[in-house]
Amino acid sequence: MFLLGTLVNGLLIIIGSLLGKLLHRIPERIKATVMHGIGLAVIVLGLQMGFKSANFLVVILSLVLGAVIGELIDLEAKLNSLGGWLEKKVGSDANGGSISQGFVTATLIFVIGAMAIIGALDSGIRGDHDVLYTKSIIDGFTALILTTTLGMGVLFSAFPVMIYEGMIALFATQINRFVPEALMDSFILEMTATGGIMIFAIGLNLTGITKIRVANLLPGILITGILVTILYGYERFL
Repeated sequence: MFLLGTLVNGLLIIIGSLLGKLLHRIPERIKATVMHGIGLAVIVLGLQMGFKSANFLVVILSLVLGAVIGELIDLEAKLNSLGGWLEKKVGSDANGGSISQGFVTATLIFVIGAMAIIGALDSGIRGDHDVLYTKSIIDGFTALILTTTLGMGVLFSAFPVMIYEGMIALFATQINRFVPEALMDSFILEMTATGGIMIFAIGLNLTGITKIRVANLLPGILITGILVTILYGYERFL
């Protein structure tokens, strides 16, 4: 079952969020320090991923072009609108958190990154769910901690995560027929670096240092795939 890893990932995010709800009575001072700690850890994770690029020009162009596309269609506003719609449907968080903020922040953290794509590809191509199982455990603990500070909006991030990973896994069942392994390896490398910069930006937002519209950078992942494909074709032509 190629969707098993995806389903486990979503389930553990939900379980982590529910457990986090039980710990909501943590004093605000502790919550603030914990959130700063999470932000710093996310920053370091993003930096580690960003340094993996073999061609940083691809990363720069992906971020720049992705930012232009993202701003033109304003993905951040659309994601926030979805979070706001959820908040209207389920009501405001009883613990004082923002449903919208928790949903948007958690969705970006769980979706951006190599593990989501690599894990879903492994599930679809080889039926190997180990990467997604590992990601599920990490996401579950992260959801627990985020819920104590951002509220129950974190729980709803499980659904876009499952849709995103599920679509990749479904696509991956046929991907090895028309995408060369070398091209896929190059894409994963540069996508990891590009996603790492976005995760770094999320970390800055979590610490309150700045407010970057990270969702508007998401088209950069698609641009990475296009640029890597062009470079691969150019190198093969030579």
